[in-house]
Amino acid sequence: MKVTEIMTTDVQTCTLDTSLQEIATWMLNLDVGSIPIVDNGKLAGIITDRDIVTRGIAAQFSLDTPVRQILSSDLVTGTPDMDLEEAADLMAEHQIRRLPIVEGDRLVGIVSLGDVAVKDPSDMHAGSAIEDISKPAEPS
Repeated sequence: MKVTEIMTTDVQTCTLDTSLQEIATWMLNLDVGSIPIVDNGKLAGIITDRDIVTRGIAAQFSLDTPVRQILSSDLVTGTPDMDLEEAADLMAEHQIRRLPIVEGDRLVGIVSLGDVAVKDPSDMHAGSAIEDISKPAEPS
C-alpha cells in the first residue's frame, strides 16, 4: 500500500510569519498537534505543540513571536510513491509521529502514526513503529 492511499491531503499550513498565538489557536480549533509551515508554497518546516511550549514559552518568547523563531526545520519527509511500510519504518527510525509527504519541496499531504495504525491494526510495522516512536529518550 502507498502512503497516498491514507495520507491527509487537505493539510492546514501556516507561513513563517504566523505568530505562536495564531498557530496555537489553529491547533486548538483543528484538534491537531502540529502544523506544517510553508514559504512561497515550499515546505519550510513543521511546528508542534511541544515546540511552542519548549522552544517558545519556556524560552520566554512572546506569543506574538513569528514561528520562524522556533521552527523545526530539520525535516524528515516522505514521498507519494513511498510504501506505507517504508513510511512507518522512517517514522520509527526518527521517532516522529507525523510524516510530511512532499513532491520536490512542495507539501502534498501528511501521514500520522494514527493513520498507519488505523489502516491495519494487525500490521506489525505499525506496532513496531508505535513502540519505537514511544521509547523515551535517553538522558544526555
